[in-house]
Amino acid sequence: MYNAADTIGDCIRSVSGQSYDDIEHIIIDGGSTDGTVEKIQEQANGHVVWVSEKDKGFYDALNKGLVMARGDVVGTLNADDIYANQQVLQKVAGALEKSGADSCYGDLLYVFPRDLNRTIRCWVSGAYKPGQFHRGWMPPHPTFFVRREIYEKYGGFNTDFRIAADYELMLRFLEKHRISTVYIPEVLIKMRWGGTSNRSLGNLARKSYEDYLAWQVNGLDGGFSTILLKNAVKIPQFFRKYPNL
Repeated sequence: MYNAADTIGDCIRSVSGQSYDDIEHIIIDGGSTDGTVEKIQEQANGHVVWVSEKDKGFYDALNKGLVMARGDVVGTLNADDIYANQQVLQKVAGALEKSGADSCYGDLLYVFPRDLNRTIRCWVSGAYKPGQFHRGWMPPHPTFFVRREIYEKYGGFNTDFRIAADYELMLRFLEKHRISTVYIPEVLIKMRWGGTSNRSLGNLARKSYEDYLAWQVNGLDGGFSTILLKNAVKIPQFFRKYPNL
């Protein structure tokens, strides 16, 4: 996170307002200069642990958080994003306890930056089956919760990837190592539109190339046709309406 003074308050309140209270909220700031640190100091409570120092980028910051984490389950939430409602972490804990799975994930809404109730894109994940990544499938990374022992066993984010380290990690966990997972068919995250990968055609091209490399570094058979499918399946998400919203 870097220079997120306009949104970090929403993020912190989203976490502190959860009905599930056994939470450790770790905030990794890259040395912001816009008042972000002051916002954190104002709103931090007993659940919040935070650091502010220069890092080597977004995924390096996430890896710092993974090292600091002490909880049994780890999820990531960008400074621009919020949990969709106050029961999200309760449902995540319940799904993992009931299933015994290594991980879980759900659905995500991309929303207008200044109106979190207006949806731009509706990402309905659906249930996962081994091999589904070949058909362009992936879960939205902010909805992906993983037992900490899995990170300890298979590693964190590969910082050689500038844009697609989240895709590489989920591909490695789910497709290569076949960790178990369970789908929660509900919106877990609202994400403000405007992330790095969707800011320009150049970034989209870079991300597609990194998506391709993710298959190669893991010794998996996934060609450019898989990446084309991955981009194509996003198109209907701009026209889909989420049930009961």
